[in-house]
Amino acid sequence: MTETPRRPAVLRRALPPWSLLAAGVVAGGLLGGVYGAVKPPVYTATAYVVAVPTEKSDPASALGFAQAYGRVATQLAVLGDAQVWAGVPVKTLQQSVQTATSPDAPMVSITATSSRADLAVDMANAVSRSLTQHAKSSQATTNVELEQFARAVRPSGPSSPSPVVTGLVGASAGGLLGALVLLVRPKRDREEEAARPAAVPGPALAADAHGAL
Repeated sequence: MTETPRRPAVLRRALPPWSLLAAGVVAGGLLGGVYGAVKPPVYTATAYVVAVPTEKSDPASALGFAQAYGRVATQLAVLGDAQVWAGVPVKTLQQSVQTATSPDAPMVSITATSSRADLAVDMANAVSRSLTQHAKSSQATTNVELEQFARAVRPSGPSSPSPVVTGLVGASAGGLLGALVLLVRPKRDREEEAARPAAVPGPALAADAHGAL
């Protein structure tokens, strides 16, 4: 009984190796473009607060407290008041708001993301307002005042990548995957392609006629 081959030899000869790479690029580009078109846009808004030392403090202390305020900005004590001004639950603020500080400046950036531009602005401003209010309650102890440096403004456009960008990323990923498939092909397939004889063109008609004579 003849054993059936896993893949017909005709198919292995019909498709050149680079076809896997091309198929990966095309499929990845299509999937990436569809993902970018279907996924809702994301908007980002950022507010800034700055720590200012009082007469009983110094800039170094203000810088240290700015780092501390950046860590507590997303805690429940701050977000509990911010949810009232933002009009969203605390869980939404925990998932949508991030803070960042600088090692060189006593400033805290509060960034909010949302599928709605106005909501991103409201959440960033609400958290910055709540943080400054909490800082005022302990100002007599810290000798550092937290003031609003810049309010969040409505973003001019979404911060999420466009379908063109996601399509290019998908095409790159698909091409990389296709290249990896080529590298991990069975050794027998690579040996067959290397040993495959080159196609020899048929004899010319003139030569056939001369041989017939």
